[in-house]
Amino acid sequence: MSEPVIRAMEPEDVPTVARIEKESFTLPWSAEAFRTELAHNRFARYSVLEQDGQIIGYCGMWVIADEAHVTNIAVREPFRGRGLGERLMRRLMEEARSLGARRMTLEVRVSNTRAQRLYRKLGFVSCGVRPGYYTDNMEDALIMWADLPPEPAALSDPSREPASGHDGTGASGDG
Repeated sequence: MSEPVIRAMEPEDVPTVARIEKESFTLPWSAEAFRTELAHNRFARYSVLEQDGQIIGYCGMWVIADEAHVTNIAVREPFRGRGLGERLMRRLMEEARSLGARRMTLEVRVSNTRAQRLYRKLGFVSCGVRPGYYTDNMEDALIMWADLPPEPAALSDPSREPASGHDGTGASGDG
């Protein structure tokens, strides 16, 4: 089995990404939403995590001025617990910083403690709550923010060598 590689999401990746989204979230984005993001949102940046030619995860964000907003991150169930979600988040943070972002934000379900642990590990802190944010069950969303270090190398995972020049890791977070 080869080392997972992170690359830019392409339009042909959308059906697989939409399946992973549906497997991972109770309020999944549609394939059309991903197509629209890729084709029409100049602020959007999306990547996929691929291993042996198979997409096993993805992540996305919007970068506007000096702030980045994480829109999606998910890893397929059989691949979770291997640090792949962390690699994806680190990749988002590195890319956001390289695009001029100084801070990053995201929303996560208050019940998703696994994702919250990952985000805290990466420097995110809770800054508020969006009441009833998730319309499937009216669950609140925790708003988290992180300052991005000025040095891109500060975001790298020191315990790993980058895979094919990329760094990218596995909890999925609703938000």
